Amino acid sequence: MSTIAGVDGLEITGPVGDRYDEVLTPRALELVALLHRELNGRRLERLAARQERVRALADGASLGFLEETRSIREDDSWQVAPPAPGLVDRRVEMTGPTDRKMTINALNSGAKCWLADQEDANSPLWENVVNGPLNLMDSIDGTLEFTSPEGKEYRLHDDVELPTIIVRPRGWHLPEKHITVDGEQTSGSLVDFALYLASCGQKQIDRGQGPYFYLPKMESHLEARLWNDAFNLAQDHLGIPRGTIRATVLIETYPAAFEMEEILYELRDHSAGLNAGRWDYMFSVVKTFRTRGDEFLLPDRNSVTMTVPFMRAYTELLVRTCHKRGAHAIGGMAAFIPSKDPAVNEQAFAKVRADKEREANDGFDGSWVAHPGMVELCKEVFTAVLGDRPNQIDKKREDVQVAAEQLLDVRSTPGDVTEAGLRSNISVGIQYIEAWLRGSGAVGINNLMEDAATAEISRSQVWQWLHNGVQLAGGETVTRELVERITDEEMQAISQARGDAFASGRWDDARSLFLEMAVADEYSDFLTLPAYERMP
Repeated sequence: MSTIAGVDGLEITGPVGDRYDEVLTPRALELVALLHRELNGRRLERLAARQERVRALADGASLGFLEETRSIREDDSWQVAPPAPGLVDRRVEMTGPTDRKMTINALNSGAKCWLADQEDANSPLWENVVNGPLNLMDSIDGTLEFTSPEGKEYRLHDDVELPTIIVRPRGWHLPEKHITVDGEQTSGSLVDFALYLASCGQKQIDRGQGPYFYLPKMESHLEARLWNDAFNLAQDHLGIPRGTIRATVLIETYPAAFEMEEILYELRDHSAGLNAGRWDYMFSVVKTFRTRGDEFLLPDRNSVTMTVPFMRAYTELLVRTCHKRGAHAIGGMAAFIPSKDPAVNEQAFAKVRADKEREANDGFDGSWVAHPGMVELCKEVFTAVLGDRPNQIDKKREDVQVAAEQLLDVRSTPGDVTEAGLRSNISVGIQYIEAWLRGSGAVGINNLMEDAATAEISRSQVWQWLHNGVQLAGGETVTRELVERITDEEMQAISQARGDAFASGRWDDARSLFLEMAVADEYSDFLTLPAYERMP
């Protein structure tokens, strides 16, 4: 069946909205069909390989640097492509979803780059999947505007240099159920990539930049090779020169930390660097070594800072690896949302400043913020180190030597498992899921901008503590009964805080899904997969 003229075998089951035909063009959908037919089999093989690794680790294997790719690591001659236009100076990058209001605010923020997020800060409602590239297209054309229900108008500023747009598509594991090819669900990754590239790629080239991407959730260099093949297929199909696309990879899974150089190598003609995350990386620690008990047990998530030994080893290795190969190293997220309380702001800004100073002095070339109010602070900190230089790729960090044992040293992480930490995980996790199910992927909770990574680490920690019979700092053991009791109490607190608005939410669904993930006998790899099935 074909729903778009000339695209045989492709079917769209999502509803048609205003201007959807400007994104769901025959050109774009032909690219979706091509990528699916050429690459989906390999994508499924890579996902199966992830499960094989989990089984091997459960049987006693460990992670380490790959012997079969030693020659790539030891070959000092290769470099990634030089930074592309618009990606030379990345000292501060805004992140956020691609709804119209956020797109305008991000582009007016004064940041050097904007991570336009179709993944963790986006809920994959069909309307979000299509409106994301539509809003980006309008922003490139300079026609994007928005009027809030209260009547407030938002427009792009004429007097500021707009940030470079870098789109983050969904991870390899996520499907797009509203588009099938030959009767098979398509890849959310390839759909997001194709719709943006077909609608905006040439527009970006005409502006003197290009189509740039952040690639999430990868676990191996072979998954990076798959992306590289997608780039070449798409560039050839659309008549774009190879190497025009550039991609920054988020090193946010435990296995990927051992394959950083190989990932850069696979993408070298398209590479724009690596990024160091926090919540997703911690989530991957639990997921990867789910059966290994106390050896990889994490304390309260807020006590696991970027300076604890295993996180410090990971970030130091990332900077060294990137700069050795001529690539940017981008630091982690400052999720704080400025408050009306001066005391809260003072404390939070001091923490963010210290974190950004650590990154800049370690050699990172830039970092992320989640709110326009944090852009100037991040820019100021990095400018104090960079001066007039656009980056510090020349800072090679040859003093850094990281062994596999240091990356795996989770046991030495200081901190306790507390009832407050358990309550926070349950409350924040449920609040986030409820908003996600309604279509919002970036959610302000307790003065922090949370995304799907927060929900993943929250439910993963509850699962880990429960299944290892962890004793809280106060003496009580984490049991299913305790988790359910605290869930009831936190739901009551949320209900009281939301008042009349509580009745219109999807709280029952959010509560049941969180508990389903947190207390199940078997650990589920991704919360967003069963959550997606609960969406229209």
